[in-house]
Amino acid sequence: MGLDSFQYKSLIQFDWIWVIVAAPLLGAVVNGLLVLFGARLKRSFAEILYTTVGCGAAFLSFLAAWFTFQHFRTLPEGSVLTQELFNWIESGLFHVNMNFELDALSMSMVVFITFVSSLIHLYSAGYMKDDPGFGRYFSYLNLFLFSMLVLIMAQNLLVLFLGWEGVGFCSYLLIGFWFEDMAKANAGKKAIIVNRIGDAGFLAGLLILFALAGTFNFNELQLGKHAFTELSATVICLCFFFGAAGKSAQIPLYVWLPDAMAGPTPVSALIHAATMVTAGVYLVARLNFLFVLAPWASMTVAVIGVLTALFAATLALAQNDIKKVLAYSTISQLGFMFLGAGVSAYGAGLFHLITHGFFKACLFLSAGSVIHVLKGEQDIRKMGGLLKHIPLTSISFFLGWAAITGVLPFCGGFFSKDEILWRALATPNPVVPFLPEVLYFTALFTAFLTAFYMTRLFVTVFFGEYRGDREIFEHLHDSPLVMTIPMLLLGIGSLISGWLSVPEAIGGGNSLGKFVDPIFHLSTLEATNVSSKLEPILMLLSLLVAALGVLAAWYVYGWKHTISPWLLKLIPGGKKAVEEKYYVDELYDVMVVRAVKGFAHWVSDRLVEQILINRFLELTTQGVYGVAKLLKKTQVGMVRAYLAYVVAGAALLIYLILH
Repeated sequence: MGLDSFQYKSLIQFDWIWVIVAAPLLGAVVNGLLVLFGARLKRSFAEILYTTVGCGAAFLSFLAAWFTFQHFRTLPEGSVLTQELFNWIESGLFHVNMNFELDALSMSMVVFITFVSSLIHLYSAGYMKDDPGFGRYFSYLNLFLFSMLVLIMAQNLLVLFLGWEGVGFCSYLLIGFWFEDMAKANAGKKAIIVNRIGDAGFLAGLLILFALAGTFNFNELQLGKHAFTELSATVICLCFFFGAAGKSAQIPLYVWLPDAMAGPTPVSALIHAATMVTAGVYLVARLNFLFVLAPWASMTVAVIGVLTALFAATLALAQNDIKKVLAYSTISQLGFMFLGAGVSAYGAGLFHLITHGFFKACLFLSAGSVIHVLKGEQDIRKMGGLLKHIPLTSISFFLGWAAITGVLPFCGGFFSKDEILWRALATPNPVVPFLPEVLYFTALFTAFLTAFYMTRLFVTVFFGEYRGDREIFEHLHDSPLVMTIPMLLLGIGSLISGWLSVPEAIGGGNSLGKFVDPIFHLSTLEATNVSSKLEPILMLLSLLVAALGVLAAWYVYGWKHTISPWLLKLIPGGKKAVEEKYYVDELYDVMVVRAVKGFAHWVSDRLVEQILINRFLELTTQGVYGVAKLLKKTQVGMVRAYLAYVVAGAALLIYLILH
């Protein structure tokens, strides 16, 4: 936001911001009521209502966002649009307002998220048709969009946390949407539990920050950022990054996202491309003024990001579920975004977030179309030869593939990935001098793996001979237009989104970078390791590496149709380890799940049941028995003794009354 060099030129109350958030909330409520009280409606009519309300709410939110964006562009640089709603919490001098705020960062995110979400809502109308939970699905989807918009537009960290928890809860509902299937229900539980672990870090950072600053408001935090020492800023940033790692599926909290493919495919496109998983990246970018004070924390973000990118890319090589390949690809690409944020290239990270949202949503919806026409088949080993039979889906998938591999210079992924690579190499690290070279070459190798596994997926699904059910293949036809139109629009967006921020080294104006520069310019480190004149050479190297990945995958899967035995022998057991995802789930099961269950059983069986309950009851019984024995001695069977007891009791009572 750049508040050190200038105050906001204008802090403008804009009374239509609430429409962006209210539209999907209203859609969720209306569809929820229709589900509860519309049981007597004719099914076909009910589906029309659900679709109209759900899609209409999302499109209305996008139109309001676009109208607000057009108004925002007319304002001076550094302006912020605000919407004051109500005082949420007030206790003495402490108060938190439920206010929304749109600056260049949040404005970019809101327009992008509402646009992609609108297309995914429309696609869902075809994909989820005839599903018994059709209305419930659209209600959840609208509620998810509402929560994400609250997160992005929040004026302070406490309201952001409200949206943060909202998207986590909605992801649980959507991932476990088909909860009758226990495996799918468990996937939803795994997602929310892992995210709660990350949220513990978020809450710790929130409390420490408030204890030091006394406010949650972003503007006030930035104005008072000099109150933070490097140590306190590092601790706070690491806590928030742990929360971000949970939401954005980074090491060690990435394990929930592959299993989240159990939800409907449009959910995968929405959660794992454009919205929830990008929340962690947004949080780090929003707190850029703190991360610039904490070089160790920034370095941690970059290192975890590049390691996650490489780790997930290797796992994607051996996946046979079409959606899980894309899931691990999402984890890997999120790692690239964190790499950009970790080297203070926040604009480059945001740029990749947007291009990734387009091409990954396109790929997920295209994969959903493949699954739809193949009657639920997700194993790529049972696919092949689909290119001519589902041409619109093939074109859409090709556009997404071209964008993520970066083999075509005009694709979105080429520019955004390349800008992160260049900044990783060119930005000096104040902690470890040789780190930029390590980050760059690791990320470059990951780009090679990305091109390889995505080409493997593309070739295996759309080329060669069909290897699945021949009866399905004989009646194969493309998905309906309600599904293919959103796919193609996202495919076109995958291509042209790269021109939102063309690097200046090749004649571009870097428009997105200039748009968000007021947010990040004080937190962006100067790139001095490499001359900007070398950027075209580095871009050519990146293009060459991507091309090698494509050619290698085509050689293995399109021509030879097998991996050379000598390659498998290079790392003994390597193929098995990758196929088993490096046994991380098994390791977590032993070290975490079983340990927690064992501790819980010990607490339940030994502490609660045997000590607190059984021992308490035993002591109570013994106490009652002891008192009974004492009272028994008073029962002597003599009337004069009983009369003495009565007289003594009456005397004691009189004494107490008189005194």
